[in-house]
Amino acid sequence: MKFHQPGAEIFIPDGISAEEALARTTHLCIAAHQDDVEIMAAEPILSCFQHPDRWFTAVIVTDGRGSPRDGMYANTSDEEMRLIRFKEQRKAAVVGEYSALIFLDYPSKVIKDAAQEAPIVDLLAILHATRPQQVYTHNLTDKHDTHVAVALRTLSALRRLPTEQHPQRVLGCEVWRSLDWMQDSDKVVMDVSQHENLQHALLGVFDSQIAGGKRYDLATMGRRRANATYFESHGVDITTGLAYAMDLTPLLLQPELSPAELALTLIQHFQEDVLKRLQRMGNSPNS
Repeated sequence: MKFHQPGAEIFIPDGISAEEALARTTHLCIAAHQDDVEIMAAEPILSCFQHPDRWFTAVIVTDGRGSPRDGMYANTSDEEMRLIRFKEQRKAAVVGEYSALIFLDYPSKVIKDAAQEAPIVDLLAILHATRPQQVYTHNLTDKHDTHVAVALRTLSALRRLPTEQHPQRVLGCEVWRSLDWMQDSDKVVMDVSQHENLQHALLGVFDSQIAGGKRYDLATMGRRRANATYFESHGVDITTGLAYAMDLTPLLLQPELSPAELALTLIQHFQEDVLKRLQRMGNSPNS
């Protein structure tokens, strides 16, 4: 498989051919940066882990050069950081027993440029090779520009697939904005209670981020536990970890629907819920 960036690569943890590894993929995650996959896609990783008929493949779209750094990484150059983050992501792929790991190695500025066709073409080639049942990417209300750009490029590639190659489900997951605000009826709720040890291990291999000044490991596990406790106000906890996602599948089923329209509909549902509760609990309709 030929990609546009000279630094792009495919890593296969168990050493089979790239063609076989991509073809056996059932769950595909397309993420912006190294470690985004482990933050947002725990549910499909756990679902596929040591399962003979389910295989998880991760795609990292950007090169990871621009990450913040401190401590022992404070004087690391952008190119050195790129190589470190690639190495860390390969470690996670081994720990999580991924089917394949693909680095597309694009600078963030290319991904954020909607006129650039190359990333979409590369993603389309991956989708043709994997034909996944489920696709995971960033959600449309994430507050990181590159994350939203990756979600939009992913959707553009998916919409170019023939209908018979559409995945069963496309989900937009949490990283730089929690989806707790969404109505429960709109949320896709993913139980990530199992294998906390594996979840800690997957997050923990990204030392350049953790020791470099960002405790993504603690924050991510804390968010999952908080989601589980705060999901239901009138019942006891029935899980120890939940992750939320936004269902992006309607964007495949309804070609006329724009990502902005879908996002605003979900926001409107939240707005209506807040307004109704304030009115219901107030002394008058305008309270």
